[in-house]
Amino acid sequence: MRPSISRAVTGALFGALLGLGLTAALSASAEEARTAFRVCQDPNNLPFSNTKGEGFENKLAELLAAKLGLPVEYYNFPQRMGFIRNTLAFKLPGEDYRCDVVMGVPADYDQAAPTRPYYRSAYALVVGPKLNDVRAPQDLPALAPERRTGLRIGVYDRSPASEWLSRHGLLEQSVPYRILNADPDFYPGEMIERDLAHGKLDAAIVWGPIAGYFAQRLPDAGLRVIRLTSETGLPLEFEIAMGVRHADRAWRATLNRLIEAHQGEIDAILKAYGVPLLPMKEKS
Repeated sequence: MRPSISRAVTGALFGALLGLGLTAALSASAEEARTAFRVCQDPNNLPFSNTKGEGFENKLAELLAAKLGLPVEYYNFPQRMGFIRNTLAFKLPGEDYRCDVVMGVPADYDQAAPTRPYYRSAYALVVGPKLNDVRAPQDLPALAPERRTGLRIGVYDRSPASEWLSRHGLLEQSVPYRILNADPDFYPGEMIERDLAHGKLDAAIVWGPIAGYFAQRLPDAGLRVIRLTSETGLPLEFEIAMGVRHADRAWRATLNRLIEAHQGEIDAILKAYGVPLLPMKEKS
């Protein structure tokens, strides 16, 4: 190698290493300067979160914050359209961001930078006493026509649940609910707690953590949770991660280390809330 080229390469490598060292130092300083575990949350979203700290995402935030020796702070905004724009990405000129982490996002989410996934679950069918003989998903469409005709099955609009019912010839039995509800008192489990538990519905199909939590919370209603499985062209099982700003690489790395080190404690919290857990996907 000619000396001039050698010096150029050496200089470039030295500059790159110096830059990486400076970036690492700045990132470390930023992490050391963090004074709170600041969560972007929906204030009325059980079983995930609420202002009383009763959701499992609240408990997870408390767990991870304790590991970092930080207090938990929340910035509340209803989890509707524009949630990330109004929370994680919200920053006025001359001010800091309002919060630094969303505790639950899909593992392939593109509006934020997802951490490693910390749980995997699936949509679930929740059945009431009228469907006591339904023990597996395929039992529902296999019911006699006269029994299927009068069924009322609650689903949130624009969710995989509607597609599942359509595929299995049960769309006429669906009772659609709006997932994007402007009512501030709306919460995702009210379909089960308000209607299914009181006989206004015979069944409901919802995201697994909602199904497990509210069925567990209403032991006298005789509700059972039956997990659905993904079908060709219809994913029903999803991995969930935490979401941070794309530029917050050091913060994301910190959360990844915490998740990996404390997965057992995370699982214990999720199980206590009745979340139907599936094994994580094997990485290819």
